[in-house]
Amino acid sequence: MKRLFAALFGLVLIAVLSPPAQAATFKVLAFYNGTWDAAHIDFTKEAKEWFPSAAAQNGFTWEATTDWSRLSSSTISQYKVVMFLDDAPPASQRGAFQTYIQNGGAWMGFHVSAFTTDPNSWSWYYNTFLGSGAFATNTWGPTAETLKIENRNHPSTAGLPATIQSSVSEWYSWSRDLRQNPAISILASIDTSSFPVGTDPNQQWRSGFYPLIWTNTNYKMLYTNFGHNGMNYSTNTRTSSTFASAQQNQWLIQGIRWLAGEGTTPPQPGPISPTAWHSVINKNSAKCVDARAAGTVSGTAIQQYTCNASNAQQYQFATTSGGYVRINNRGNSAQALDVTNVSVADNAPIQTWTYGGGNNQQWLPVAEGDGHYHFVNRNSGKCLDVPAASQANSVQLVQYTCNGTAAQSFRLVVQG
Repeated sequence: MKRLFAALFGLVLIAVLSPPAQAATFKVLAFYNGTWDAAHIDFTKEAKEWFPSAAAQNGFTWEATTDWSRLSSSTISQYKVVMFLDDAPPASQRGAFQTYIQNGGAWMGFHVSAFTTDPNSWSWYYNTFLGSGAFATNTWGPTAETLKIENRNHPSTAGLPATIQSSVSEWYSWSRDLRQNPAISILASIDTSSFPVGTDPNQQWRSGFYPLIWTNTNYKMLYTNFGHNGMNYSTNTRTSSTFASAQQNQWLIQGIRWLAGEGTTPPQPGPISPTAWHSVINKNSAKCVDARAAGTVSGTAIQQYTCNASNAQQYQFATTSGGYVRINNRGNSAQALDVTNVSVADNAPIQTWTYGGGNNQQWLPVAEGDGHYHFVNRNSGKCLDVPAASQANSVQLVQYTCNGTAAQSFRLVVQG
């Protein structure tokens, strides 16, 4: 089962609305090496899974390459945004990248793309463009932290609260004080509530100012310090996800859209068609609501799974009364989403069942104002929910007291 997206807020009880599928309007090309440090390698692997799906739902395409020579190719002009996932270009491609940027190209870099112990080896990039100079210190082990949004007026931070929760990462500090550079606008830093940062007492930040996300206002660029997954190095097994924070993901998508010259406000949805079929995508996990094993009989568990546009992941919102709908599964349209045993309790599992008009089979779609919805059960008054905000495949959905989190927020995409 296979595909898509996650991020933020709000509760506005208005008419039943739905966003159309978005056609791609620009392209992003990400460069990586994928050869140094298991945590960096794993981040690039995860990025290659997450970004194409997120892109498809946000009006752009995303591809990754290890061929740095494409920086000097005439085809680079086809891409609105270039990313560096885990490194900077080899010496042979530095001039091409500088030309691309100075000619108005846009760039987003992650974590180790700014790492150097010798900034004068490419002074324009490390000292002028990034402004950070040399790597100074790092925290260890990787941790999730509270970030303070320093500039809430930048398009990439639009709609974010004063502080957000990051995903897990190792964090770097730099030899240059970015606050002293008039070209640098710091967008996010470590919030003082996070200290100490790091679990190793010998590699902790206990106080100070640590910028983590910034832009150089002389260029179209964004740098972010995250991009290092937690790892069990003895088995090279991932222990965290860079895309676990819905608010951090919101910053990512808004940042990409700003770099590409696109607006950051999602298109306003139109009425949900009662006859069309839709994928239903969770905002936190970027996974689709799915009938387990493509089941078409009563009692089939409703789970989240990587999006794949199969009939098991397509739903119809047929009106009942009072703004409520029955949510039919395309595999068998007589089967509707149902709260097991007509329960009104938190964590009651969701299944399909032959529609019989019960209140436990009816849901109120509540538009959240950003193209997403939460779905309130008519019987219990509780919301459709991914338990524990899980991002894993095969997790069965439940009902839970409505709380406005991304685990209860879903986007609809019309299918053919």
